[in-house]
Amino acid sequence: MTEVELDIIMPVYNEGTGIVPVIQSLVDHVKTPFRLLVCHDHDDDTTLAVIRGMGKAAGTVEFVRNRGRGVLGAIVTGFERSTAPAVLMMPADDDYNAPRLDGMVDVLRRGADIVCPSRFVGDGCMVGCPFVKATLVRITAWFMYHVVGVPTHDPTNGFRLFSRRVVDRIPIETSAGFAYSMELLVKAQRLGWRIEERPVHWFERKAGRSRFRVFKWAPVYMQWVWYALATRFLGRGPETVALRDSGHSA
Repeated sequence: MTEVELDIIMPVYNEGTGIVPVIQSLVDHVKTPFRLLVCHDHDDDTTLAVIRGMGKAAGTVEFVRNRGRGVLGAIVTGFERSTAPAVLMMPADDDYNAPRLDGMVDVLRRGADIVCPSRFVGDGCMVGCPFVKATLVRITAWFMYHVVGVPTHDPTNGFRLFSRRVVDRIPIETSAGFAYSMELLVKAQRLGWRIEERPVHWFERKAGRSRFRVFKWAPVYMQWVWYALATRFLGRGPETVALRDSGHSA
């Protein structure tokens, strides 16, 4: 049996048949041995029955019942269940970025701890995003890169690849939503761990409803903006990052 090198964590919520092209795209394009951890709140989620009916493609899937509720509960539970050297959080409506994943994993193999898919570099794009959300995302991205010095042009993107070291050693303190991605990013930066970015595409959902809550989650993101500012301007060093003890040095 081929050893899994990539765990893909995918929070779902009644995706229905929309999940089919997403999984098929992964099966068709990703050559890295992977496992798809489908994280769900309820056993009657419509996504599960659809996947079970996919035949051979469903063989890459493991269903994970969330310990908590919502997006953050799914991500934390998925991280806990993961065992692969590379761990990716990927949206359940992304049926177009699979061809880029092998390249991202290769960056991790060559020493990166976080690979940030970016909508704002190279051939990356963000299409159809609601105006308020798009404006806040772009302003935050500009500020974090040009003022704070975070080494990615897309710090708020929840679509992100992590090394085993990040998943095992940096605890998630975020209280809601996708802000976990900025938290792990700025903590890894403070530790001096290597961060890279690669271009990706992003399109507004064609079906279903986005679970991104701009105004509800904004204060949580701001917590980590302040954390990053303290890293650069207040002289706070890596000793301020509370790491889990894994028997290895930071």
